[in-house]
Amino acid sequence: MATARAASNARIPRDKPDDALESAVAAFLSQPGLSAQTRRSYRLMLAALTAALDAAGADPTAAAVEAAARLRWGTVAPATWNRHAATVRSFLRYAARHGLLPELRVELDRRREPADRTRALPKAALERLFSRRDVALRDKTLWRLLYETAARANEALCLNVEDLDVPNRRAAIRGKNGEIDYLHWQTASGHLLSRLIAGRSAGPVFLTDRRASLSRAPATVDLCRETGRARLSYRRAQELFAAASGGWTLHQLRHSARTHLAEENVSLALLMAKSRHTSLRSLQKYARPGVDAVARLTADHDRARRRR
Repeated sequence: MATARAASNARIPRDKPDDALESAVAAFLSQPGLSAQTRRSYRLMLAALTAALDAAGADPTAAAVEAAARLRWGTVAPATWNRHAATVRSFLRYAARHGLLPELRVELDRRREPADRTRALPKAALERLFSRRDVALRDKTLWRLLYETAARANEALCLNVEDLDVPNRRAAIRGKNGEIDYLHWQTASGHLLSRLIAGRSAGPVFLTDRRASLSRAPATVDLCRETGRARLSYRRAQELFAAASGGWTLHQLRHSARTHLAEENVSLALLMAKSRHTSLRSLQKYARPGVDAVARLTADHDRARRRR
């Protein structure tokens, strides 16, 4: 405890703290093996830290470094804060290890970063979700359809029964450019859709749980005359999906479909046609192979495995 307190109260000698800091920063930046980009990032970050220390006018103790860091980056995103805090800790450890600065133990805790909602979802996790028995038929159908068609959520929610070509497993939609396009699904979605629309010949495919009230009657195009129920909204669909999946988004189903197809070496031309992208660049940024795909690639190219 005494050692920790001494390290926290340690300070750079009063005679020339600026020289000591500058020398420590220069040595840290001159380490071999740093890329030019990393070196530049470290230089800018440490310059901001030293400027904040100078502005405070205090001796550079651990407490002063903590205060300067929080003043400079206290309101940034968690990922940015964690990156800067890690660099500060690394710099101080390096400086103390090489005798450039006294040991300064700063308390810059790592902040919780929100989950990355742009990542593809594992196939196994999706299958577990799709096969859950406690999920309503409507919701299970929507989720499976979004994944198998790689459709945007609003495109699927805007489908009407008369848009569906169930025997050919496709549905006509109006694309972004105003032209007629098609969503194509697989057998599983086909079976679910047949059950969902059984007995209905028109109206929205995905409906609310209750009949629409007379005081808040939806537009005619969003009302099923046979059941009196309204079209399911995107907001409600997203709420249900997030609750069942632990926070996933409906868009991740579309993203996962494209990524999994890319992992199976489907050509970019077919991926563009499937997802109805008009820009190859916008498609490429989503087709990022996941951990399982990289693991399979590594295993498939293991020479020792081929010799066995």
